[in-house]
Formats: sequence, structure tokens, C-alpha cells
Amino acid sequence: MPNVALIADAHLGGPGGEAAPLVAQLDALPEQGADQLVLMGDLFQGWVGFRHFETPAIAEFVAALRRLRAAGVRVDYIEGNRDFFLAGGPYADAFDAVVHEVAFEAGGVRYLAVHGDGLDRRDWQYHFWRRASKSAPSRFLFKHLPGRFARRVVDSTERGLARTNQRHKRVIPEAVIRDYAERRLAEGHDVLVLGHFHEERRWQVEGGEVWVLDAWFDSRRVEWLPPREGTA
Repeated sequence: MPNVALIADAHLGGPGGEAAPLVAQLDALPEQGADQLVLMGDLFQGWVGFRHFETPAIAEFVAALRRLRAAGVRVDYIEGNRDFFLAGGPYADAFDAVVHEVAFEAGGVRYLAVHGDGLDRRDWQYHFWRRASKSAPSRFLFKHLPGRFARRVVDSTERGLARTNQRHKRVIPEAVIRDYAERRLAEGHDVLVLGHFHEERRWQVEGGEVWVLDAWFDSRRVEWLPPREGTA
């Protein structure tokens, strides 16, 4: 039976602080019996997958992921709203996959893990910003941007994210999540796992359950599936 560890929304370099505490948790995973690590997105306040955007914290974190893979732990990264162009770049060997969602089974339960930023279609301002920031022209620009401007662009991107339609960020859009969950669970899943909203919530929906993970920058906790003693 596989043991799956999940981490969501560390926001290192922002409210999550330095990388060292999370790296220590990653290094402990093989000894704790992890078979798979699912990173639920937004592990950094902003992560652009090109070398000239690399910070010491990113280098430290990526090295830990490579150690995990060398120890036989599968590493899946679900792209969040603060992640840009990680797939197919210089960090590709740190992941088994960089995807928008991951389906897996643990303890006989079928899970679907999604970051969660794209569920609310009413938030047109955010969706417009997301399409533009992750487009092929943006990838070209980020890839060829001189290093001295890299940090400035990341900071500007962060400010742009903070401005996008605050009305839709004040509360967890439970009705939107419920509609999405019922549709996706009907595809053959038991539990929809979400990050992004930074507040742990669980509720039953038709066909199964929704679990919104707490942000790591608040909980400082690795979640486990199947649940372990002391976890929900």
C-alpha cells in the first residue's frame, strides 16, 4: 500500500520564510516510509523555471527533491498560480511529472489532487491574467530576460497576483468547489484534494468528499495518505 505525502502552499520567500525547515522535512520522508510526494503548487512565493531566476532557496529545495528521487520516492508537482514554466526546463530531473492534476490511490481510496486556482470561472480578471502570464510569448520573454531584471519581474508578477479580483479571494467559494467536485468525482474518484485556499476544510459532496489542505506556511505540516495518527 503506497504512502503518499502532500505539501501545499509553502510560499517560501514570502510568508513561508526560508527553505531550510521544509527541506529538513523532505529529507526525512524516505525514512518515514514515503513512496510518493505530491507537491500541490505555490511552494515558492514565485517560481520561474529558468536558471537566471534561481535563488539559493530554490537551489536548496530542488537539491532535496533530487535526493528524494534518488531514494526512490516519486515526486509529482502540480502547477500553482505562482509557478511558471517548470516543465521541460533545467529542473525537470527534480520531478517525475509537472502537471495540472494528479490521480492516485492510497489506503483503498481514490484521490484527485488539483491546485484549485482555476475553479472559479466568475473570476474573469484572474483567468485573463493567468492565460497571459503562462502563454508561449511570456515563456519566451521570461527565458530571454536578462538576469538583472529577473527579480524585478518576479516582484511585479507577485503584485499582479495580489491585485487580481480580491472579491473572489475573501472566502472559500464552496458552491463553486462543490460543483467542480461532483463533476470530477463522477469520473471515478472518491476524494478531491485542493490547495490554494490556505485554510483546511472538509465537506461531503455527492459522490465523495472534498479536502482543502491547510497552507504549509501556516501549519508547517506534511499531510499523509493514508492518514497517520494525529492527522485528520
